[in-house]
Amino acid sequence: MVPTQHPTRRRRNPLRDYTVVLWLTAAAVVALVHRWVPSATWLMVHLVVLGALSHSILVWSRHFANALLKTRPLPNQDRHQSLRLLLFLLGSAAVFVAVPAALWPLAVAGGTVLAAVVVWHGVSLFRQLRRALPLRFRITIHYYLAAAAWLPVGVTFGVLLARGLSEQWHARLLVAHTLTMILGWVGMTLVGTLITFWPTVLRARMDDRAERAARQVFLPLNLAVLAVVGAAVAGWTTTAVLALAVHLALVLWWGRTLIAPFRARPPQEFAPASIGAAMIWFVLATGLTGVLVLTSDSGSIVRDYPGLAAYWVGGFMLQLLTGALSYLLPSVLGGGPRVVRAAGQWFDRWASLRLTVINGALLLWMLPTPTWVRVGLSAAAMLAFLVFIPLMIGGIRAAVAERRAMAAERAGTAPGAPAVPAATVSGAPAVPAAAPGNPAPRLGVPLIPKTLTATGVLAGLTALALIVAVGVAVGQSLAAPARPAASTAVVPTGRTLEVAVEAADMRFTPSVVEAQAGDRVVLTVHNTDASAVHDLSIAGQTTPRLSPGQSAVLDLGVVGESAEGWCTIVGHHQQGMVFSLHVTGQEGTTAADGADGQGGHGEHSAAGVQAAPGRTVFDPTVALTRSVDATAPPTPQGVDHRFTLRASEMDVEVAPGVWQKRWPYSGGAPENADGQNAEGRNDDGAAQDGPPGSPDPAGAMGPTIRGKVGDTFEVTFVNDSAMEHSIDFHASEVAPNTVMRTIAPGEQLVYRFTARRAGIWMYHCGAAPMTSHISAGMFGAVMIDPPGLEPVDREYVIVQSEVYVQPGTGASQEEAAEVDAARAAAGDPDMVVFNGIADQYRQHPLQAVAGERVRFWVLAAGPNHGSNFHIVGTQFDTVYAEGAYQLKDGRDAFGTASGGSQVLGLAAAQGGFVETVFPEAGRYPMVDHSMMQAERGARGLVEVTD
Repeated sequence: MVPTQHPTRRRRNPLRDYTVVLWLTAAAVVALVHRWVPSATWLMVHLVVLGALSHSILVWSRHFANALLKTRPLPNQDRHQSLRLLLFLLGSAAVFVAVPAALWPLAVAGGTVLAAVVVWHGVSLFRQLRRALPLRFRITIHYYLAAAAWLPVGVTFGVLLARGLSEQWHARLLVAHTLTMILGWVGMTLVGTLITFWPTVLRARMDDRAERAARQVFLPLNLAVLAVVGAAVAGWTTTAVLALAVHLALVLWWGRTLIAPFRARPPQEFAPASIGAAMIWFVLATGLTGVLVLTSDSGSIVRDYPGLAAYWVGGFMLQLLTGALSYLLPSVLGGGPRVVRAAGQWFDRWASLRLTVINGALLLWMLPTPTWVRVGLSAAAMLAFLVFIPLMIGGIRAAVAERRAMAAERAGTAPGAPAVPAATVSGAPAVPAAAPGNPAPRLGVPLIPKTLTATGVLAGLTALALIVAVGVAVGQSLAAPARPAASTAVVPTGRTLEVAVEAADMRFTPSVVEAQAGDRVVLTVHNTDASAVHDLSIAGQTTPRLSPGQSAVLDLGVVGESAEGWCTIVGHHQQGMVFSLHVTGQEGTTAADGADGQGGHGEHSAAGVQAAPGRTVFDPTVALTRSVDATAPPTPQGVDHRFTLRASEMDVEVAPGVWQKRWPYSGGAPENADGQNAEGRNDDGAAQDGPPGSPDPAGAMGPTIRGKVGDTFEVTFVNDSAMEHSIDFHASEVAPNTVMRTIAPGEQLVYRFTARRAGIWMYHCGAAPMTSHISAGMFGAVMIDPPGLEPVDREYVIVQSEVYVQPGTGASQEEAAEVDAARAAAGDPDMVVFNGIADQYRQHPLQAVAGERVRFWVLAAGPNHGSNFHIVGTQFDTVYAEGAYQLKDGRDAFGTASGGSQVLGLAAAQGGFVETVFPEAGRYPMVDHSMMQAERGARGLVEVTD
C-alpha cells in the first residue's frame, strides 16, 4: 500500500513484501523433493496460485484502487489490510497442510478463512468506490469486485474436493473449481488491471477503445464464467466447453485493444514480454482445457487434468506474476529515476534467456518427448523461474543502496541547491490520457536500455537443444548400461529398423519384430496404458519405469541373434508382457529357442509358470526384530468412520532372518490417550486420519478395521508407491468399476460403503496379478460385529497368508527383494504366516489367563491357500464362520447342547471366529492343521497363566 500523502515512499511491511517469496520458495522446495511429498503436484500448484498469486492480487488490487480512485484513506485502512493479509496467510497454510494430510475439518476452516478475507477485501473496495468521484476507469474496480465474488465459490468447490467424492463428482467439481479460480478470481483481476497497466508497462499510448470494451464485456464475461461452472457441475460437458469457448472469444474481442500499445512500442524489457507471454499461454491453456474436457470421461479427467498445470501455472500464472512484479516493485520503491533504474536493471537481467527457456521448455513439453528430456526441461524451466527470487532481492537492495547514495550526495550540496525531485516516480499505475496523440504517462521513469536481445534468445535455444541432446543420451545410457558390441561375425547391413512399441493392457504391441542379421534395431517404447507403469528389458538393456504417457528409446545396436524381452514390473511378465525379436539369417541356436525351453512366442502366462527351485527356509532360532500386536481393536461406538489408507513400499522381516520388499497398506491408528474417542473422532467431532481398528502393522499387512452392522466407512485410498494399485473391500456392496479401479502412482480415490452384514471380511489389492499384490502384504481384515456380540475377556485377530521369496534373496534388509511372482502364481509358498510374519507368536506368545473366555477372529487371506485353525489342548465351544454361528456356547442350530469343534476350516478369503476357555495354565500351540503350512510358519503359542 502506498499512502496518498507519501506517494513516493513505500513503507516496509514484511507480511506484505515477503509472503510471495515464502510461497514461491516453498513451491520450489516441493518441486525438488516431490517424490517424498504427499499430493506434491496439488501442493506445488496451490502454493503458486493460492499462495503467491492470490496474495499479490490482494496487495496490488488495493494499490491500483487507491491510485485510480484517488480517495482519502479510510481510518485504519493500512491496519485492516495487514490483518487481511495475515489471515489469508494463515488460511492458506491451513489448506496446504489439510489437503495432503486428508484433514477435512482443517480444510474447511482454512477455506472459510480465505473466503471471508476476500469478501472483506471486496467490501472494502466497494466502500472506497462509493466514496470516489465519478472518474474514469471505475470499471477496473468492478472487475476486482467480481473477482472477489468468484473466489468463495471456487474455495467451496475446493473444500468439497478435499472431502473426497465419487469419481464422477470429483471430475465435475475439479473442472468447476479450477475454472472458477482461473477465469473468475484470476481472470477478472487480470482483465480489470490490464486496461491501464498494459500500456503503462509498455510506456505506450492507450487504445481509445480499451475502457469502453472492458465495460461492454464485463457482464458477458461473468455470465460466461457462470455458464462454464454451472455446466461443469451439472455434468453437461458440451455446454461447459461451448461456454468456455464463448468466454475465450470475449477475452479475445476485448484483447484486441491491447494490440495498439504493443505495435506502438513492442516489449523491450522483461516485464512486458513476460506478461505478453502469459496472455498467449492463457489462450493456449484454455483451448487445451476445452479439448481435454470435451474428449474425456470422468476417469480420464481425474487422471489427466493435473497435466494442464504446467501450462496454466508455468505458462500463464507464474509469467504473469513475475512480469508484473518486475515492473511494479521498482516503481513503487520510489526515490526517483536513478533508484528505479538501479532496481529495474536487476529484474531485467538475462531476460531473453529466461523467457526463451521457460516458453521453449513448455512448448517442448507439449510434444511426446522422452522421459529424461522432460526431466531436463522441467528442471530448466524451474531454474529460470527461481532466478526471479534472487533478482528481486538484488533489485530491492540496489534501490535501497541508490537511495542512500543520493541522500549522501544531497547532504554534500550547497544549501538551496536543487535536488533530484523525489515525486517524479509514483507508486500508482499511470492512467493513460484519452486525448488523441497524448501518450500514456511514464511515471517519470527514464527509458531503460533494451534488454531483450537476439543473443539471449540464441543462448536460450542453445540451452534447450543441449537439454534435449543430453536427455536423450542419458535415457539411452541408463536404459542400456552395457550394450553388447556388434558381433564380429555379423556384417552390418547399413539398415536401421526403427519400431514403435506400445505397452498397454499387459501386452506389447507389436509383440514380435522381425529383423535381418546385421540390421541396427531401435525400439521406442510408449506406455499408452491408462494407469499402469511398465518397462521393457531385452538383450541386456532395460528402459526406465514408464508412467502413463511416457516413452523411452532402446538402441539394440547391430543385431546378430534373436532375443526375448519382457516387462520387469512384478507380475507383468507372468501376465503376458513379453516381446520377441526374431533375427533371420543367423547361425546356430537362437535365444528364442534356448535356455528357458519355452520357445520364443511369449508363452509366459501365469498358467504356464513353473515354480523356481530352492525354497527359502528360515531359521526359527533367529530372534525377530519386531512382532505384530494380535490384540483385536475395540468396537467403535460411532457409526461414521473416515480414514486414509496408503499403498507404500518398505522392507519387512517376514520370517526370522528373512527380509522382503513389501507393498503394504498403511494408515494411522486412533490415539485414545490424546483425546480421540472410540468412534474415531476427536472431542470436537473432527474425523481422525486413521482406521477405527488396530495399530498399523507397518508393512506386514494392512491394519485391521472394526465396526458394526449399519456403520458407514469412507476410505481415502492414496497410492504412494511406484506402481499401480487398487483396493477391494469384501465388506462393501458397490460397483467395482468405480471405487475398486486401479490407480496410478500419486493418484487417490475415495471409497465409501455401508457395512450391511456381519463377519470378518478381507480387503486387498485387485491390481493384476493379484497373487503377487496380495502376497506382498496388500491385504487386511474388516471386522463387522454380529448384532448382540457378547463381550469376552480377550480377543485376538489372526490373518493367515503366504509369502513368496525370490531364491537367494532376503538374508538381510539390504538384500530384500520383491515378491517372487512365478512362485506366487504357482502357489508354492516359502512361508505361511500369521499376521504377516512367520513364527512371530512362537517367539512372542499370545497371553491369556486360565478360565478366561478368549475369542480368536481368523481370516484366510491366501492368496492361494485356506486355513485350518487349531489350538492344541483345547476345544472351541463357539464357532462363527462366514456370517453364521455353527456353534454358540456348545449349542448348534438344532438346539443340541455340548457340541464342540477342533478346527475352524476356511477357504481362501473366508473368515470367522472361535471362542474357547483354557482350562489350566500352560503353553498351548496354535497352528494351521495342514501340517505343511504349520511347518512353514503358520504356528504360534498361547501362554496361559493362573
